[in-house]
Amino acid sequence: MSTETLLRLENVVKHFPVHSTRLLRRTEGVVHAVDGVDLDVRRGETVGLVGETGCGKSTLARCILRLYDLTSGRITFGDTDITELSRRKMRPHRKRMQMIFQDPYGSLNPRRRVGPIIGDPFAIQNVADGEERKRKVQELMELVGLNPEHYNRFPAEFSGGQRQRIGVARALALRPEVIVCDEPVSALDVSIQAQIINLLDDLQDEFGLTYIFIAHDLSIVERVSDRVAVMYLGKIVEFGPTEQIYNHPRHPYTKALLSAMPSADPDVAEARERIVLRGDVPSPIDPPSGCSFHPRCPKAQQHCVDVEPPLEVKFTDPPAHRAACHFPVGDGEVLAHATPELALDTEGDVL
Repeated sequence: MSTETLLRLENVVKHFPVHSTRLLRRTEGVVHAVDGVDLDVRRGETVGLVGETGCGKSTLARCILRLYDLTSGRITFGDTDITELSRRKMRPHRKRMQMIFQDPYGSLNPRRRVGPIIGDPFAIQNVADGEERKRKVQELMELVGLNPEHYNRFPAEFSGGQRQRIGVARALALRPEVIVCDEPVSALDVSIQAQIINLLDDLQDEFGLTYIFIAHDLSIVERVSDRVAVMYLGKIVEFGPTEQIYNHPRHPYTKALLSAMPSADPDVAEARERIVLRGDVPSPIDPPSGCSFHPRCPKAQQHCVDVEPPLEVKFTDPPAHRAACHFPVGDGEVLAHATPELALDTEGDVL
């Protein structure tokens, strides 16, 4: 893995307006989908993005690919600032970044044959046509473990795992540098998940790919990622090397997520204390002041309400491991029965 920074995000913000009615289109507020994210991605590594549904993982991924325009912030890809490039000027950079979607059934047009689906990137970028395009597509099919003779079949004639391989082949067509994997195995059976993960590993080794891997399954993220970013309510609350995050979590939210991770070892599973967070995730339309996690945090204090914590190194952790928490979790600290000093009501407001 290289130390070269391929992708840099600086204070990336994406807000979606909330309208009162379709007719008046009066803006009543904004959804803080992504709220000030800083992130560096190195060439050849896999960065895992984890967090609850609605925390902003997929929105951040679409911002990186410029499928969404940013509300503010900056994205640098290689040596190029792509933040405000027009669609025409972004087109050459599209070759360098691709996406594998979550649903292998919904991401493929059922009325089109597999060959033209995989060959679309060649057509859009005017890279190859005719027999040359067909040859390239069949080479891609063979590369991802599909039979090239099935070029003229429809997606419905393939299994779920095979359809995801079609999606992988389409993403690889233009030999991109970065591939965003948006929960690429969550819709597949467990046995098929392992096959797709192994395929992605092999392709990364062969082509030097850089992955941004979004998933809910923490065990899969641990398996594939070099570094992990934990997101909560549009912000990264902890970021660092995978081993550090999993063995020495500093943010209470990270600790709670890991406590819910299943284990194949019954002794480990029995010894682990499950941390049940109180309440629900606050509304992204009106996020809490200070630390956005304070309404649910077992360690919350008044300082958490008043001041937003910076993402920084805690204790004697290595510089690459940072957490946004005023009162980080120490090694061996038990949170399952912790009683917060801050009294909150059922809505997360201070009493």
